[in-house]
Amino acid sequence: MSGNASAGEAWLARVRRGAGPIYLALAEALEAAIREGELQPGDQLPPQRTVAERLGVDFTTVTRAYGAARSRGLVEGAVGRGTFVRAQADEDETGRIDLSMNLPPPPLGLSLAGLIGETSAQVLERTDTATLMAYHPGAGTLGQKVAAAAWLEPVLGEVAPEKLMICAGAQAGLSAVMAAVARPGAAVICEPLTYPGMIAIARAQGLRLVPCPVDDEGFAPEALAKACASERPAAIYVIPTLQNPMATTMSEPRRRAVSEVARQAGVWIVEDDPYSRLLEAPPPALASIAPERTFHVATLSKAISPGLRIAYLAAPEGMGEAVAATLRAGSLMAAPLMSAVVARWIREGAAEALLAGVRTEARARREIAARILPSASGGRDGLHVWLDLPARRPAETLRLAAQRRGLSLVAAEDFAVGKARPDGVRISLGAASKRAVLEQALGVIADLLARPPERVGG
Repeated sequence: MSGNASAGEAWLARVRRGAGPIYLALAEALEAAIREGELQPGDQLPPQRTVAERLGVDFTTVTRAYGAARSRGLVEGAVGRGTFVRAQADEDETGRIDLSMNLPPPPLGLSLAGLIGETSAQVLERTDTATLMAYHPGAGTLGQKVAAAAWLEPVLGEVAPEKLMICAGAQAGLSAVMAAVARPGAAVICEPLTYPGMIAIARAQGLRLVPCPVDDEGFAPEALAKACASERPAAIYVIPTLQNPMATTMSEPRRRAVSEVARQAGVWIVEDDPYSRLLEAPPPALASIAPERTFHVATLSKAISPGLRIAYLAAPEGMGEAVAATLRAGSLMAAPLMSAVVARWIREGAAEALLAGVRTEARARREIAARILPSASGGRDGLHVWLDLPARRPAETLRLAAQRRGLSLVAAEDFAVGKARPDGVRISLGAASKRAVLEQALGVIADLLARPPERVGG
């Protein structure tokens, strides 16, 4: 097992003080970082004394937090080597069903592992290995950018390959964009519940996230205009398609209204778009409506697999060099082998076949969720649904009750910016290994919801 020590420290920015014992806050921050993919199996955590010094707490608090993480099956220790993120076993071995990690389901009828092995061998056979595995200046080769343009065309329309950048995942791309457009202390407008990865970026870069009221389609344009006028933000951050966690999608008229607000205010738009390719007929990207002020970040993590660590970034005219510089400073480059594998998949049609397999399986799982949890909302092709909960049934209570029944859920608090926001849980449909396992898990949630609130914890 090979660890990545530097990657193992960024998650400390997630620790929330004042919400209970600090050791539990530390353990919860670690669990959230693993759940959202910030920490990967094999990543090495910083030594306990280092964590204690960084957070200004005593050593025993960190020891207790690491112990709690170990009891949850999140980490494992090796004497003399340190503590590492544990590779998660499947449900049959652990007895726990994961409804918290937003992963694409296995593509129906295809072997992702087989394709990776076959294509990697072809790439290595036809490419000089020393060149492939060296440092690569720039954000991808021209061939990889041509493939990226083809992948994005259903959402962005025609885009010049030279405008695109290959990133080591969406988090690297989003971090680079925010570093290029916003200085510490700047305001960034976002939805009241938003991607925890952006919350972590804002904390790390000293940015101030400002929630804007939303409706069933996303930002309310009048409220957005008022927020832009009062806050003078550096950027608007938005997930317009199958929003995470609320699973809402902006209509084309709403996208045009939001783009016009940004134009009038002279504000950058940062469009996080991990899900559009899951839709057979996706709406136009904000970057196709307002290309002069929209940064578009599209990861393959939700459409094919997070293990590829590949995302594509389109920047407005004149901003490419600034973003490329911050991208190099933060992550240097995407893995050349995976970049080459994905480009080949796109050129030869394998990427579309994988996407079709994921889409078919995701749709079948969404139908299961609609039958068992009809009150949960979400798109037909989405990987997650949102379950709104009334005040008499707090989301955290349901999450803990589900945990006692062997289910992992994520509650609204992990996505919250500010206090005025809905309460509920996000239920991810893709991580369960089989449809039958998912059906069993959703049945448990339905059972908990059918109980009187005071008996849910029992």
